[in-house]
Amino acid sequence: MDKNLSLRECITLTVLFALMLWMIKLCESVLGVSISNMGVFPQTLSGLFGIIAAPLIHGSFQHLLSNTLPVLLLGSMLIYGYPRSRWWVLTIVWIASGLLVWLFARESYHIGASGITHGVFFYLLAVGILRRDKRSSVLLTVAFFMYGTMIWSVFPQEPGVSYEYHSAGALSGIVCALLFRKWDPKSLAKTYSWERDESDNDLDEYDPIIGDEWKLDNQP
Repeated sequence: MDKNLSLRECITLTVLFALMLWMIKLCESVLGVSISNMGVFPQTLSGLFGIIAAPLIHGSFQHLLSNTLPVLLLGSMLIYGYPRSRWWVLTIVWIASGLLVWLFARESYHIGASGITHGVFFYLLAVGILRRDKRSSVLLTVAFFMYGTMIWSVFPQEPGVSYEYHSAGALSGIVCALLFRKWDPKSLAKTYSWERDESDNDLDEYDPIIGDEWKLDNQP
């Protein structure tokens, strides 16, 4: 689906997704249960379910809070800026990042939406470099200015943080950029009046007072 959505509609979609994440965590808290064991656990049959479920699960409210703003901002930029590739990117990043974690990560439960946010960030970064049109460059600049530190979070930093999910999301986003870099139409560069060739202006200009009298003056 490549329907053009307004910026407000794009933000609404990401807000609804973020609200769903908060509702899941609130239900955990109210019921006094934890569903962290539904995350990705590498190389186990039961851990395969986490490929779908893990981005929806967070270990704490602080964990969820740290992912909420990137979900809102990066998600809105992707959905608004790339109408033809956005759902493909989200689907591939979601599944591929989870699958890579299941194949190669440490033996632990891996949860959280940070794999998705890293995938979207690296997609915006890579596709902006590859396309180099005005809209892509603006989205790249904004994403890098706000979340450039994600580049470093693909490496091991804190013991309790799944850097594997970050790096898997980043790799998935870069692959998507290579696959879909030509899918979305490039924004047309606006031409201003002062950028036009002077000779074109001379040909197009017509003085309603002089009219064609200049031709008569040049006749023998």
